[in-house]
Amino acid sequence: MAYTDIDKPSDYFNTSAVWSGDDSEHTISGIEHQPDFTWIKGVNIGTQHYLFDSVRGATKILISNGTNAEFTVAQTLKSWNSDGFVLGTSDDVNGSGRTYVAWNWKAGTSFTNDASATGIGTIDSTGSVSTDAGFSIVSYTSTGSNGSIKHGLSTTPSMIIFKRRSGDTENWVVYHKSLGATKNIKLNLTDAVSTSSTRFNDTSPTSSVFTVGTSGDTNGGTSPFIAYCFAEKKGYSKFGSYTGNGNVSGPMIWTGFSPAFLMIKQTAAANDWFMIDNKREPFNPNNVQLVANGTSASTNKGDLDLLSNGFKPRSSNAAWNENNAQYIYMAFAENPFVTSSGVPACAR
Repeated sequence: MAYTDIDKPSDYFNTSAVWSGDDSEHTISGIEHQPDFTWIKGVNIGTQHYLFDSVRGATKILISNGTNAEFTVAQTLKSWNSDGFVLGTSDDVNGSGRTYVAWNWKAGTSFTNDASATGIGTIDSTGSVSTDAGFSIVSYTSTGSNGSIKHGLSTTPSMIIFKRRSGDTENWVVYHKSLGATKNIKLNLTDAVSTSSTRFNDTSPTSSVFTVGTSGDTNGGTSPFIAYCFAEKKGYSKFGSYTGNGNVSGPMIWTGFSPAFLMIKQTAAANDWFMIDNKREPFNPNNVQLVANGTSASTNKGDLDLLSNGFKPRSSNAAWNENNAQYIYMAFAENPFVTSSGVPACAR
């Protein structure tokens, strides 16, 4: 029996230990892989969320808590290396007296798809992919017409996050398998899930392509877009949904691993995208959260346990456990519940 696809999750995902800024160029190390997608947020002070990836290039920034177009700041994340990344002097990532955290994913293998030549999809794409980890970064230029785009994963994505890189008015759009292709939700907003046929053309992703409609925030005009695509891997990543019970002892959500990173969003009502990790709060209960759609410093919306095989809310807060409320989540592993050789994970 295969317990996990990945015995060492930190080869593909890791949360950087919280660091203190010092206004001088220095390297953040210990990530255990060369990241292709790094997401940085200030912990003790209100800051923007800065998202960088190797397909767009270092110093090029997207902000998850806003509609801003891509912009460049030379003294932010300057480069990646085999064990981390190099920071410049910008206060947004390295200001004196401020502390920061970064979440890091590896893709690593470049690809280019000429759709007319390969017959895969109808819109050309380029990117970086790890089929082992089920993660790809996909760059494409919109057409304004219904189309499909190669994602490179060889398995069906469970979650895709889209952002138009030009113009300052387009939301971040999220496809999640638990919502389906007729519905979408916005990463930069607290809004509940909405229904639209123009985001994904009511078409679910396949093992080779994802589909976009005519909406300006997934395929409008002739603009550059980026899409972060995630497929489930046993013992490493999980994308699912659950129903809250409104009790201080919430439902136990099985992932098959001890989570290193967790993001949760209530779907039917306005609420934040809450982000939890194993580095800012290394012990249970975990009561230190950031929100992907906001600039606030770490807050406490209630307790949540990261377990050896999943997670469990320990409060009735609407953030993740309102009675009968529906939630979606994305999670990545610190350790699989059981390794491929049969070694069990330990609880925190």
